Amino acid sequence: MSAIPYRKLGNSNLSISPLGLGCWQFSKGSGLVGKYWSVIDQMDINEIIQVSLAGGINWFDTAEAYGKGKSEEALAEALIELGDQAEEALIATKWWPLFRTASSLTGTIDQRLKHLKGRAIDLYQIHQPLSFSGITEQMIEMAKLLDEGKIRTAGVSNFNAAQMSKAAGVMQDQGHFIVSNQVKYSLLDRRIERNGVMDAAKNLGITIIAYSPLEQGILSGKFHKNPELLKQLKGPRKHLSGFKKNGLMRTKPLIDLLEKYAMEYEVQPSQIALNWLVRFHGDTVVAIPGAPKVRHAEENITAMNFTLTQKQMDELDRVSNEAVG
Repeated sequence: MSAIPYRKLGNSNLSISPLGLGCWQFSKGSGLVGKYWSVIDQMDINEIIQVSLAGGINWFDTAEAYGKGKSEEALAEALIELGDQAEEALIATKWWPLFRTASSLTGTIDQRLKHLKGRAIDLYQIHQPLSFSGITEQMIEMAKLLDEGKIRTAGVSNFNAAQMSKAAGVMQDQGHFIVSNQVKYSLLDRRIERNGVMDAAKNLGITIIAYSPLEQGILSGKFHKNPELLKQLKGPRKHLSGFKKNGLMRTKPLIDLLEKYAMEYEVQPSQIALNWLVRFHGDTVVAIPGAPKVRHAEENITAMNFTLTQKQMDELDRVSNEAVG
């Protein structure tokens, strides 16, 4: 079995591992979105980051909205604590645009850098397309940050095909690139293959960063094996259709296939799902599974250390499409 090699982040000169680490869970319970996760001790965060780096993951995705900067601070503290081990680690973070104008991109960048405690912003993303300013204005401000050396690359998140293409065009006029679009994508959510986002990304040389790549844990198969776990769900997850009886029945054939391949490769079903995600579309898709515990970080690493065959990926493609309808 051979490891999946690093790939370029869009049209940049940055090389990234096929899996990064999503850091939403490091929000320390702060803010509205931070309450989605239980509070993780900083020492545990440090170990999760250390294990991820040691296993070949070289980039970490956080955001201003994750705990009002608490996730950025926790990530930076862990990287500083690790010293030379984390010297080459890359950081992706995001600007929150709601109820703001584009000038906030440049006006708040020093706050982001302060939260990151001197670490560079390797990828700066617009978290979603809704603000008081249009895409053109946002991209002009983003280009200023690139020109000033405040950030290394620029990306977007939750942009549809038309929005992403417009952003890419404006940035090109400014002499820069949009290198990524972070969107929801998994074996159970394949909308970007049908709504033009995937095709536009490939045509523009933009990397797709897949969030929720395991569908909040559904693709682990644990809820299919033990439905009693559903009673332990808290927060928004318990209301999602995928966790209902009909949803679990609909996705069972896919889970069965994931488990079949998991036995063959001596891994977990979730690792098969991640391996498919970052290989089926070549180098276009990378993913950012979270890791609230060290064992989750170890599972993420293992997902990069084998390669499914084309036949296996095609079979997962077929069964997945039947499951999502």
